[in-house]
Amino acid sequence: MQLQQAVSNIFVQLAGTLEQLSGQEYVCPCQSLSDHTIGQHVRHIIELFQCLEHGYESGTVNYEKRPRDRKIETDKLLASLLLKQIHRDLGRSDRPLLLEASYDHQAMQPVQIHTNYFREVAYNLEHTIHHMALIRIGIREVSSSVQLPENFGVASSTVKHKQQCAQ
Repeated sequence: MQLQQAVSNIFVQLAGTLEQLSGQEYVCPCQSLSDHTIGQHVRHIIELFQCLEHGYESGTVNYEKRPRDRKIETDKLLASLLLKQIHRDLGRSDRPLLLEASYDHQAMQPVQIHTNYFREVAYNLEHTIHHMALIRIGIREVSSSVQLPENFGVASSTVKHKQQCAQ
């Protein structure tokens, strides 16, 4: 499936980038990221996919209830393993889901929105690319040796647009 292949492609880019970072670079606060770390952005990516996988089983996805596991944001080897595990689990069939979210912190009950698994995979893909763009900025600050793929953190629609303009 094209969607799963797209996720696979960006996970390969992300995992390859993690391999190049030192443990210190992974956890170094970046001034350009409001003192957040590359590891925190990677954890955020992983946990949203984990929420989706958990929601697949229960029928309800709630990205707000992620654990914010500090171990993922401080251990790049664990993060790499979790990316591989998520990738393996992406071969599921589509099914209806409910997205549960509290868009107003004062709301007593979360909003429930009808969605489906493939739509949420697409959301997570776009969300991951967005965070990879931020990771790209952080890498420029903490390392001069990391070689990023040309389109790391760039949406596929932007890549296609640039290719069309170059012709």
